[in-house]
Amino acid sequence: MATTRLISMHRNKGKSIARCLADRIDYALNPDKTNNGEYVNSYECDPKTVLGEFLLSKRIYSDITGRKQANDVIAYQIRQSFKPGEVTPELANKIGYDLALKFTKGNHGFIVATHIDKSHIHNHIIYNSTSLDCTKKFRDFLGSGKAVRKISDRLCLENGLSIIENPKRGKNHYGKWLGDKKSITHSQKLRDTIDEILSKKPTDFDSFLLQMEQAGYSIKQGKHLAFKNKEQKKFIRLRSLGEGYLEEEIKEIIKGKKPFINRKKAPEKSHSHINLLVDIQAKLQAKKGAGYERWAKIFNLKQMAQTINFLTENNLLAYEDLEKKAQTSTDNFNHLSAQIKFIEKRMTEIGNLKTHIINYSKTRDTYTAYRKAGYSKKFYEEHTADLLLHKAAKTAFDELENKKIPTLKVLQKEYSELLFEKKQAYSKYHSTKKEMKNVLIAKANIDRLLGENIPDKEKEKHKEQRESRL
Repeated sequence: MATTRLISMHRNKGKSIARCLADRIDYALNPDKTNNGEYVNSYECDPKTVLGEFLLSKRIYSDITGRKQANDVIAYQIRQSFKPGEVTPELANKIGYDLALKFTKGNHGFIVATHIDKSHIHNHIIYNSTSLDCTKKFRDFLGSGKAVRKISDRLCLENGLSIIENPKRGKNHYGKWLGDKKSITHSQKLRDTIDEILSKKPTDFDSFLLQMEQAGYSIKQGKHLAFKNKEQKKFIRLRSLGEGYLEEEIKEIIKGKKPFINRKKAPEKSHSHINLLVDIQAKLQAKKGAGYERWAKIFNLKQMAQTINFLTENNLLAYEDLEKKAQTSTDNFNHLSAQIKFIEKRMTEIGNLKTHIINYSKTRDTYTAYRKAGYSKKFYEEHTADLLLHKAAKTAFDELENKKIPTLKVLQKEYSELLFEKKQAYSKYHSTKKEMKNVLIAKANIDRLLGENIPDKEKEKHKEQRESRL
């Protein structure tokens, strides 16, 4: 689970651009917050010289375009904060890097600094407002914050993390968790009380009502049964509590005609995930302290317990079954990925072809006039844009396999069918990827546990396979 916030970094009055950038970058790269720079990553820049690189790009931009700084936005920052205890610093940094790369489309240099000094691990992503080719500036757009959140949510799901469903808009800073426990409503308290009493299996409905009174609820009987405790101002009707709480349903549960579901004790299945075991010895050799060693040992114990639970739940206790499942899940994911790529490629082709057909139709009269003018140089200069579009369309038509140009109607039909197939494939994509990842991580943890009994060549083979798959 992660919250995100996109922030425009402005030039402060009385300070130079260099000073303002330096303040933000220094805070992000603070060694006390990033474990001496261990959890710092970058794209198309060096964290040690990022300030100079950003400033140089702005100077080149001014030289190339002749434009000056139109506003006081000097860079952009994405703050991405994760739920406490759900993610490791390494994974958080990787997700932050992928988020920045996808959002900027690889057109802007950036740094990713993962801070571990708070109870919640969080990323500070700073990307240059000037593009890598120094010809453009990033412009904040309507819905950009929402776009960042969508990418972040997708990456969280791909990595087995939970997401915030239907997030509410607000001005909470990145450390204020939207998923924190909120006050329980009177309706929910009533549901919980009913569930608790039904779990005790009352003998009849009158016994149920008596126990509700003993729990502190006043009862109003009539056309609609309702309850009210001392904290409530009004009675709450059972019919307002939703499915499973109607008077008739409660009576059927008591009589054994309807199964009882304790919603308080049986919440929606969580998206638990498995992490790779930490190589403690390697970390100690890298001069990690005793505190890290204690944390790593506890972490590894938890992950092995998670691994065993996963293998038990999926009936993969035999190593041969685990190997087979790892291969099958990998094959399924690769097949699905290839299918999606093929569909997307064809959809792109259709989109380009539709554009060429429309352009050809729009520019046909211009080309006819150009030909009648004896391919006049003057006419060409006056209608260059249209003539280039016409030529590009003609070239695209010549490259068609069957040389027959399809109609827009036919192309639109094919596009709609492909879009439907893509949506179906994507509905399976995340679950398939998660399954593959969990199986591969579980196998990697088991291989590590049994590593002493595996020959060195086999160990290296397994390591290469894991790295290529993950």
